[in-house]
Amino acid sequence: MDQPVMTCGAALMAGLKAYGVDTVFGIPGVHTLEIYRGIAQVGLRHVVVRHEQGAGFMADGYARISGRPGVCVLITGPGVTNAATAIAEAYAESSPMLVISSVNARGDLGMGRGELHELPSQQAVTAGLTGMSATALRTDEVPELLARAFALFATGRPRPAHIAVPIDVLAEPAGFTPEARALPAPAAPDHAAVARAAALLAKAERPVILAGGGAQASAALLLRLAERVGAAVVTTRGGKGVLPETHGLSLGATLRLPGTRAVLAGADVVLAVGTEISQTDHWMAPRLALGGKLIRLDIDAAALVRDYPAAVALHGDAGAGLAALLDELVPARNAPSGYGDGAALAARRTENLAVLTPKQRRHAKALGALRKGLPATGFVAADSTQLAYTGNPVFPCAGPRSWFFPVGYGTLGFALPAAIGAKLAAPERPGAVIIGDGGLLFTVQELATAVDYKVPLAVIVWNNDAYGQIKDDMGARGFPTIGVDLRNPDFVALARAFGCHALRPGSLDELAGAVAAADARDVPTVIDLREDSAFLD
Repeated sequence: MDQPVMTCGAALMAGLKAYGVDTVFGIPGVHTLEIYRGIAQVGLRHVVVRHEQGAGFMADGYARISGRPGVCVLITGPGVTNAATAIAEAYAESSPMLVISSVNARGDLGMGRGELHELPSQQAVTAGLTGMSATALRTDEVPELLARAFALFATGRPRPAHIAVPIDVLAEPAGFTPEARALPAPAAPDHAAVARAAALLAKAERPVILAGGGAQASAALLLRLAERVGAAVVTTRGGKGVLPETHGLSLGATLRLPGTRAVLAGADVVLAVGTEISQTDHWMAPRLALGGKLIRLDIDAAALVRDYPAAVALHGDAGAGLAALLDELVPARNAPSGYGDGAALAARRTENLAVLTPKQRRHAKALGALRKGLPATGFVAADSTQLAYTGNPVFPCAGPRSWFFPVGYGTLGFALPAAIGAKLAAPERPGAVIIGDGGLLFTVQELATAVDYKVPLAVIVWNNDAYGQIKDDMGARGFPTIGVDLRNPDFVALARAFGCHALRPGSLDELAGAVAAADARDVPTVIDLREDSAFLD
């Protein structure tokens, strides 16, 4: 018996599998039936979420921990607009997310007939949120657009890509063989520029490496370079953990703190790797003070010339650039820098801790319990909440791809679904969530997804019955607080209703124990941590 002809929608999913995709996140709808036919035919793992925003955040978390593109499948119109916040967050954090969606039939595009799920221009909605937004108007355009998207992920600044396929095209015979095309290798920096940068580093007495999210895939090379030249290492929040934060050369993600600012200002050479040095990295006005000569290494050419002029600009992949610098710096320098014995940096770390406020010291106790309970291989997905704001500089990460935070876009509700996506990508790594009471209610429904797929996580809900940071900001400006006091549900009861394990800890040891036990379960452990808990005093 002849095999049925593969539709374009099914071939699209086969194409994803050819590029190494194994998981997609989404909710099936009437416009994506042919896509779901393909998901079933080719054996992709499909994770059904409770809201398309959750699908986007899960794809983002999957990408951040694995380094591979996270994929979400969305219906026309509301599916795309529901996920828009998550797509924008992935754009802000340079996360490789592939968004596959349906769109109305070709003859209806732009006609305004009031078709189901119709937008005036769906592509216009996503164009400003992605590095690539395209609509396949013919079946033979599908493999072309897939190749473009995966080439973008492989060689450029990894930002979301959106491919829409009209519903009539999805139902047509494929007319193409779903296969992966050869992708180009990431660019390496110019050798002459590498030699100039290496010469500066070789002579530096107070070198500093400023590492961003673009360095996460090159942690081992960055460690070797830091030790070879004796450089202090500071990270952005996106780069947090790229060097173990217990290492003697690490100052962690502490750009806002005075000890680290003094080190940067006193540097004679700063090597910035994979960071645009954005305002949300440091919150300094008008600019972060960087001493001496600046070397910038970045895959994004625009970042190399924006805001902070470089003495040497290295355009290329962080890994290729760091490897080239190491080759130029043979033989090893044996770290004769001003940070060689570690005492100067230890003093700066002490200076950083000294400025913590009483509230932040309470946070630090909770974060210490989290660190005690979470194995070194664990990861944390953090939300926009005060406990996480303190965690950015204070929580010590043991390695790369261990701390996921919505830095630039600053959305609420990111952490829970992002952690689900991360755990599904890396099931061997214990996972924790830090999320506020307000933020949790943005995406709390994804607890059901975690229960469905047996995803163990320690979900710490920082509960102060308020949008706490905004409440504090209003108070600091001396006007009445408006819209910031919340009537919360009983989070323990709510979590149990979803099928989760849940508790309200009565001590730091109980908090640490709950975190430690969470990964052995097959459902999330929701920990309702009251800001006013006496054990945080």
